[in-house]
Amino acid sequence: MVEFAYNNKVQTSTKVLLFKTNNRRDLCIGFEMRKKGKFEKVKGFAMRKKRKFERAKEFATRMKEVSQKPSCKLV
Repeated sequence: MVEFAYNNKVQTSTKVLLFKTNNRRDLCIGFEMRKKGKFEKVKGFAMRKKRKFERAKEFATRMKEVSQKPSCKLV
């Protein structure tokens, strides 16, 4: 019996399998290694954080504008 080890990790900056980077061809082993939908929760979390950051940025901009307006003084 023979076992083979393939470098089947995806490189984060290029989004390409390291096997393809090293050998200039796709890995052909007869089945799909990547699980579909594996990162759906992570993507949802990232989108929620991005929306919260954008809302906080808008709020900070509005507060800056309000603080720069001349205020009415009571006499």
